[in-house]
Amino acid sequence: MAEAARQANEPAPAAASSMAAASPSHGTVPATAGAPLLLVERLSRRFPVAGRRGSWLHAVDDVSFELRPGESLGLVGESGCGKSTLVRLLARLLDTSDGRIVFAGQDLAAVPAARFAARAERAHIQMVFQDPTDSLNPRFTARETIGEPCRLLAGMDRSATDARVDEVAAQVGLPPELLSRFPHQLSGGQKARVGIARALAPRPRLLILDEPTAALDVSVQAVVLQLLDRLRRELGLTTLFVSHDLNVVRLLTDRVAVMYLGRIVEIGDSAHVFESPAHPYTQALLSAIPGHGPRIRLAGEVSSPVDPPPQVCRFASRCPHVHDRCSREAPALQGGPQAEPGHLAACHVARFGARWPLPVLVAD
Repeated sequence: MAEAARQANEPAPAAASSMAAASPSHGTVPATAGAPLLLVERLSRRFPVAGRRGSWLHAVDDVSFELRPGESLGLVGESGCGKSTLVRLLARLLDTSDGRIVFAGQDLAAVPAARFAARAERAHIQMVFQDPTDSLNPRFTARETIGEPCRLLAGMDRSATDARVDEVAAQVGLPPELLSRFPHQLSGGQKARVGIARALAPRPRLLILDEPTAALDVSVQAVVLQLLDRLRRELGLTTLFVSHDLNVVRLLTDRVAVMYLGRIVEIGDSAHVFESPAHPYTQALLSAIPGHGPRIRLAGEVSSPVDPPPQVCRFASRCPHVHDRCSREAPALQGGPQAEPGHLAACHVARFGARWPLPVLVAD
């Protein structure tokens, strides 16, 4: 009830109307102005396949990108493309197989995930999880949940912790009377605010948002998304935003990266990627948004991520523009003569600056 009342008093964000309407990354990293806060270079994570000795599943494969201070990067792609594995690597919840994760000048990939919690950088990289219910300790009150990282990561005493909890609760719009409640006594929107407050409590420099509104009702999603956007702007946060809602990504991020079978196949400013997608997979993905033209149904089978041939394009088995070169030479993530600065695509026939002609496929 409290959350519903709050929604009635808050203006509807731009994302709300959007949600109602739409209910190999192995090139060089593009140069940008200023030193990046996060630099990811040729990052990979492979998992052994049970029952198949010597076989490996390539969940994240040769991924490179950078994130500047204060920037918001969206990460999109089908389920199973490697988004969740990538954010777990970046949050240092999972060890890498290869590559570097350079945060504020230090390579965090060299630190085992099991030991990262004891390092100072843990406070600087925080995560808002997909399900606010599962990510909260049912034995902790909201105050205890928000205060825990203050004690463990920032070394605050009880007085400083209480003051910080009150401060961050006010920032996320959580009334003081709710801080003594346990998760089962809170609404979905209130639990989401507790999760956001917990992530903000140690004053992180990088905030990873792993589909933070996916488990919420649509009406609550809009309010929480508006809150996250406001906090990012007010606090100058650098954010990595993972979502299946393409309209939300378009509205709330500065740049977007598109993943397919463990690799980034296109990256660039959100406006450029959404208006002029250069990769055929990106175009097919965006066609799912009402108003983006006829729905593109991709033919063919998804290639296996287990021991994929390194010389073959991952998208070749489904691409309507495939040709011989695609099976002989995996395309690098690169720009082109008509590309906007920083707009890269991993495709031999990528067309920048203009929409692709729609392939003759089954359309809705």
